[in-house]
Formats: sequence, structure tokens, C-alpha cells
Amino acid sequence: MFAHSFRFDHHQFQQRMRNAFEPRKPRHRLLRFAVGVIGLGLLALLVMFSVVIGTAMIVAGIVYKLWKRRGQPMAARDPRIVEGEYRVVDAARIERGDTTRPL
Repeated sequence: MFAHSFRFDHHQFQQRMRNAFEPRKPRHRLLRFAVGVIGLGLLALLVMFSVVIGTAMIVAGIVYKLWKRRGQPMAARDPRIVEGEYRVVDAARIERGDTTRPL
């Protein structure tokens, strides 16, 4: 009897497993509608929860960066200064249009 009770190819085991992992929709229209509304509400709740958690993580990161830089002087910003890397191209090369080659 022990060997027969744990056989996985038995019809009753397959039926129990199928019923466990394939939930059926209710047949009544109002009950089916109610289950759908509950599902949509749960989905909306999970989305809102994840948005709140994501926003909190972003805010915490910004606060951490600002807290880490506290007490350090910020560079004075002069609107007349533009930082960048420049190279001088002579006028003859501009007229010919071959400015793509390295100098």
C-alpha cells in the first residue's frame, strides 16, 4: 500500500495538482466582476506602493549626496566662463572644408 500511495503517475495526484495550479473563475457574473475589481485594485495598490518606494529611494540618494558634500565650498560660478576643450583651426582648412582630419 505504501508504494501505491506515492505514485506520481496516478490520476488522483495529477487531478489534485491541476486543481491547485489552475484556479477557476467563478461562474456567477457579479462574483466574477467582483473578483476582477479586487484584482485590479490589488494591482493598483502594488503599483502605487512601488512608486512610493522608488521615490523614497531617489530622495534618499539625493539627501545622501547633499549630506556628504556639506561644508565643502562650492565653486564660484561666473557666467562669462565657459569650460570645455578647444582646438584652433586655421582659416584655410575651414574654407577647404577638411576640418575632420587631426591637426
